[in-house]
Amino acid sequence: MLNPIARFAALTMVGAAVLTAGCATKVSRVDPAEEIALSDQWNNKDSELVATEMINDMLSFPWVSDFELENNERPTIIIQRIANKSHEHIAVDTFVNDIKRALLRSGKADFVVAGEERDAVRDERRDQELNSRNAKEMGQEDAADFALSGSINSIVDEAGKKRVTFYQVDMKLINMESNREVWNGQKKIQKLQER
Repeated sequence: MLNPIARFAALTMVGAAVLTAGCATKVSRVDPAEEIALSDQWNNKDSELVATEMINDMLSFPWVSDFELENNERPTIIIQRIANKSHEHIAVDTFVNDIKRALLRSGKADFVVAGEERDAVRDERRDQELNSRNAKEMGQEDAADFALSGSINSIVDEAGKKRVTFYQVDMKLINMESNREVWNGQKKIQKLQER
């Protein structure tokens, strides 16, 4: 038989073990294509769906076939800026990459890099000119034929245990030579969260 102190210590250890086991975190791998919505916030599936629908809409407009007819080549696009004007943090780079993948997968257009990425490539080219036998020449970059820009906006409406989050993604494509807007797209998502 255990004395009262030993019995208390044993029960405390058993209780701690039960509590620890009950609070253990479980992590499992899931297919990235599977939608897991834990909240009404923007998620990876929203990003993918919006990008795919926007690109399909963009390619349904006549700008791409008109350009190919006039120039006998695919158009080149630069992404200027996709601004997050929503109420939450959204990984805009992930959304931009979803857009690029959807458009490149279509085979209808190419991209040129912009901003810091373009500057890094130019720095690398300068370094190669100094240090490589077969360096790529400066001044040989392809120019963008079109510029893509847009924004992600949101509205949150909440009452009691219900919250509706509305997202609107607006994008436009501008002809770099004429400054004409050749496409304007919009995608809306609405999510209901009940507690």
